[in-house]
Amino acid sequence: MFLPQTDAPLLGADRTRPPLLRVWDRALDLVFPPRCVSCDAFGSFICARCSARMMPADGPRCDTCWMPLDPLRTSRRCRSHPLALTGVRSAFVYDAAARDAVLALKFRGLSAIAPLMARSMAACLIEWSPPIASIVAVPLSGQRRRLRGYDQADLLAQEVSRLTGIPRARRALVRRRSTPPQARQAGDARRRNVVGAFAAGKPVPEGGVLLIDDVVTTGATLDACARVLLGAGAKAVFALTLARED
Repeated sequence: MFLPQTDAPLLGADRTRPPLLRVWDRALDLVFPPRCVSCDAFGSFICARCSARMMPADGPRCDTCWMPLDPLRTSRRCRSHPLALTGVRSAFVYDAAARDAVLALKFRGLSAIAPLMARSMAACLIEWSPPIASIVAVPLSGQRRRLRGYDQADLLAQEVSRLTGIPRARRALVRRRSTPPQARQAGDARRRNVVGAFAAGKPVPEGGVLLIDDVVTTGATLDACARVLLGAGAKAVFALTLARED
């Protein structure tokens, strides 16, 4: 359940991967050497220099939405639009190499970076330690999954589950319809965009549920998913992402 802590969580070999997969990884690296998603340097998907510039999402933050706190000790976003989530955590601020990693996973077809990203998320989760019994990925629409070739949140959920031993509740949440990308929406349009977009699938295990996604901005998507899961019987819903847009 526990991972070794490191000052550079996105660097180095993943010793938790099975030996045969590590051999396969090394073979692929010889044929297709990884390049940094930020500076194109050969050697790893996030080089040491770019990793050092990544900003952890820490400091005084709202326990619910994980936005930086104002002097009233609660985020303005939570006061104006309370979330159904019990809490959110993100490993990094959505900037620099963290932003480049998310974009590479979502839009450049770099699915191989998911295990690297998940290691930072798993370390964040272990430090946070919310009362959860299962992991659920925010589902991608079928159309977008076919075009992309994979569901990036599902890849991250698989890896976080493998690293922590927390089981996934597969298809506990389904996407009822495709929606325009949230990045193109602003403010209230994000909330309207995901109304009715998700539905309960298979029953969720008893206890708390952890939602996994790549990045959180307003929290509208995570909130819509949390409301469905709570309606389906989840005791509480938390969320974890690689990055938080401040």
